[in-house]
Amino acid sequence: MRRIFNEKTKPLPISKEMVWKAYKKVRSNKGSAGVDNESIQKFEENLSDNLYKLWNRLASGSYFPPAVKEQEINKDNGKKRKLGIPTVSDRIAQQVIKEYLEPRLEKEFHESSYGYRPFRNAHQALTKVRENARKYAWVIDLDITAFFDHVDHKKLLTALEWHAKEKWVNMYVKRWLEAPIAKANGELEEKKGRGTPQGGVISPLLANLYLHYTFDKWMAKHFPTITFVRYADDIVIHCVSEKQSLYVLGKLKQRLSDCNLTIHPEKTHVVYCKASKRKPVLTGKRVKFDFLGFSFRPESKWSKHGDMSLGYDCKISQKSYSKIVKEIKRTRFDRWAKSWQEIADLLNSKIRGWVQYYDGFRSRAMSKVFHRLHNRLIKWIMNRYKRFRGKKRKAIAYLKFIYRRYPYLFYHWSIGYHLV
Repeated sequence: MRRIFNEKTKPLPISKEMVWKAYKKVRSNKGSAGVDNESIQKFEENLSDNLYKLWNRLASGSYFPPAVKEQEINKDNGKKRKLGIPTVSDRIAQQVIKEYLEPRLEKEFHESSYGYRPFRNAHQALTKVRENARKYAWVIDLDITAFFDHVDHKKLLTALEWHAKEKWVNMYVKRWLEAPIAKANGELEEKKGRGTPQGGVISPLLANLYLHYTFDKWMAKHFPTITFVRYADDIVIHCVSEKQSLYVLGKLKQRLSDCNLTIHPEKTHVVYCKASKRKPVLTGKRVKFDFLGFSFRPESKWSKHGDMSLGYDCKISQKSYSKIVKEIKRTRFDRWAKSWQEIADLLNSKIRGWVQYYDGFRSRAMSKVFHRLHNRLIKWIMNRYKRFRGKKRKAIAYLKFIYRRYPYLFYHWSIGYHLV
């Protein structure tokens, strides 16, 4: 690092070590190129000069972020989600300020906030929701319409100034908030006092700060006995009765409106956590809600004594299941793959990721998905080998033979997922 940086320090307390550490973090996260079409690999071709230039500008207060590249990704409902992709150098700059700012904000954030925070994760949030749903009979499944697009800059900067007295920190955050969006057609869209790009390095931290005051502290003040779980802008509130749920929801609509946010009228629901132990067991109520890829719903369970009862638990959501199945289908390996190893090389990293997330919280959550995968493998066998064409039963038997012969070929086979 001495070879890369050999200048004296600058007026602002941004050190060479801070920039170097931020670069290593951005590199490990990978990511695509921004408006300048410069990839991380391209950036590293002139690493010394690029990092020096960035440090020099950041530490002197002369750094201005370039426009953020807009990229649209398909949503399950057919609509588009807009992501903002900063340039590599801008991601490094944001990482510098994020790491400078995050420790002090972490001391303030609410215990029930889990999203995009150090040492906290989705599984912890899911565990808490599962515990609460068994304790409380009612849930407000809260959805905020296009949250990242409606963050109010003035309110956010007011909150930031309360915790960060350094003018240069607020200056840089303000510049990032006001950086224009580069549309796909080449036009630049100026910000109008609201919005933080979903995809920026510092955006999740700023979003948490905004919701800390908009929601977390407000709930703690006005409804201190009510439990909630928040993962970024995904929020589940646990209540003791339907009446309480509707009352809290009504107050929240006004609160969020005051903060320039809107509760999504079609995606926000009051849900009854139906179970046998709750007397009387109500009917005609919505009994299911989705959270972080899982559906919480009534489930029939057998007791140790052989009796069946209705409990309340979760399984992989239909939305997540369909998304994974579509991803497998999109590979079309049954049309082009020439060997088992080709298929394994294509799918194993994906399978490992799915298992780590879904099975990491609920054992055997992926059973239905792998059943569909095995059906597609059978289809590939019938397409690939002439002797199995039109002979599904023989293709199934051959797949079972491969499973027994090569039990470590696919990641899920190696951890005990059997053919059914």
